[in-house]
This record gives sequence, C-alpha cells and structure tokens, in this order.
Amino acid sequence: MKTTPEWEQRCAALWDAFEEADADEFRARMVALTGELPTGHPVAAFELASACDATDLGEDAVPLYRRALEDGLPGDRRRQAVIQLASTLRALGQPEAAADLLLTERAHTSDHLDDALTAFLALTLIDLGREREAAALALGALAPHLPAYRISVARYADAVNDPA
Repeated sequence: MKTTPEWEQRCAALWDAFEEADADEFRARMVALTGELPTGHPVAAFELASACDATDLGEDAVPLYRRALEDGLPGDRRRQAVIQLASTLRALGQPEAAADLLLTERAHTSDHLDDALTAFLALTLIDLGREREAAALALGALAPHLPAYRISVARYADAVNDPA
C-alpha cells in the first residue's frame, strides 16, 4: 500500500502550513487528506497520529501510532512513529514504556534518525531519574558532530556513565 508522489506533496504542504492553521482546522485538513487513502492504510494512521500529537491530543495519538506500526508502516515513517509514540508516552507520564520502545528500536536498526532517537531516550532517562546515563547518551551523540574534541568528548561521555 503505497502513497502517490502527489499525495505526499500535499501532505508535506499541509505540514509546511501547520503554523498558519488553528489546531482544529489542521486536524480537519489531515482527516480529509488521509481519508483519501484506503481504510486501514498505515500512513493514514501515522499522519493522523502526528496531527493529534502536534495539536496537543497525545492521548488520541497513541492508539493511532500503535495501529500504524501494527499495520506495517514503511520506511522512515516507521522509525518516526516509534520515536513519536515514545515521546508521547513520556509526556503522558509513562516513561518506562517510552524507554522500552526506544531501547528496543535502538537495538533493532541504525539510520539517520539515530541521534533523534538518542535525544528522546535521554529525555526519557531523565524522567526515570537516570540523569548520568542521559547525559552520557547526549554527549555520545553530540561527540561525532563536534569540529574538535570528538575523541575527548566521546571518552568523557563513557566516563560519565562509569565514573570509576
């Protein structure tokens, strides 16, 4: 079940206009757009979940994210759904569930979203009272992007987690 390039362009345009619409209007537009896809389409569930999430309806987003993942959401959207679901669960006071999702995803695959996943995992670990581990993860993710001191910061990140 693929989407068309034209549908993807309209979806991107809707997201680009996010700041220009009020929450109800944005969600209504997303409902209309995703309604063009076949019933049960995982991309429709993901985009609706994202729209709910972006307009402060996290509780409505959770079952939609889960459905999108269960129905075989493809490509980058699958990993985005995991990250966004975990972030929403954390915001809803379920950091343990968020950490489980993110740690499983981290072990499952690696791609250009690794640093984003790590950032949300670090936030989740802070909520769980594991601040040193969170700092080590954040520093470890930052180290490769530094113009200098990469090796030093990477070593310090390891040391933060293991002060002995």
